[in-house]
Amino acid sequence: MSNKILMQNMMFYGFHGVYEYEREQGQRFYVDAEICADLSLAGATDNVMDTIDYTVVYSNIKEVVENHRFQLLEALSDHLADMILQTTIATEVTIKVRKPAVAIPGPLDYVQVETNRRS
Repeated sequence: MSNKILMQNMMFYGFHGVYEYEREQGQRFYVDAEICADLSLAGATDNVMDTIDYTVVYSNIKEVVENHRFQLLEALSDHLADMILQTTIATEVTIKVRKPAVAIPGPLDYVQVETNRRS
């Protein structure tokens, strides 16, 4: 059995980017997390100890995005996915990281990197 916890459009201010000015000035980053696990025990017990506490996941994501620095969205996304797999009962995680301000000479809403990991 598998369940999903979806955390959509979390917004954090981080200092990630290839260019020095990006790592100095910072900007907003948006993160989605899709976390798969067998949560049938939690459904039966109605006990937070038997599930993935998404308030803890949110705090962990916030800590990484706001307090660590990565040049690449790929590295940030990989780190988040691995962290969730290591700290929860998740069996599969998909992380999407969006960066709205990128050094591309043309109009676009954002660049997004998606990482999928399984335990």
